[in-house]
Amino acid sequence: MGDALRERALRMLGRRDYARLELAGKLAPHAESAEQVQALLDALNASGLLSDERYALARVSARAGRVGDAQLAHELRSKGVAGELVSAALATGDDELSRAWRVWQRKFARQPALAADDVVARSRQMRFLAGRGFSAETIRRVLRGDLEDD
Repeated sequence: MGDALRERALRMLGRRDYARLELAGKLAPHAESAEQVQALLDALNASGLLSDERYALARVSARAGRVGDAQLAHELRSKGVAGELVSAALATGDDELSRAWRVWQRKFARQPALAADDVVARSRQMRFLAGRGFSAETIRRVLRGDLEDD
């Protein structure tokens, strides 16, 4: 069963990167024991075929254009990626403000006016960006049009 489990893991890793915890969960039903899975994951990690760091970088690269740092961090932590790897992966991409601006531009055509009748539009845009995981400060700056770095 060890060779079959290794082949299954290699087929899965051939399609995309996995976090260690995620791959362990997918292999567990096919293994004889948890120790067998851990030994296989250790071997894959030692040979460089399995890497949480590479998984985090790939996930940030794929999702950063659509979601904020909070959402990305949550997704990575839920897959078992360590906090320092999450921070390092987030630091490699564009800053959150420019990503939020691009996401906002794709969805909305104009800045909401500050008039009382446009409060509904402003709050709708704020909820949209907050739902994507952008920070409150980033949302305020995007809606003000303040895109200059401090």
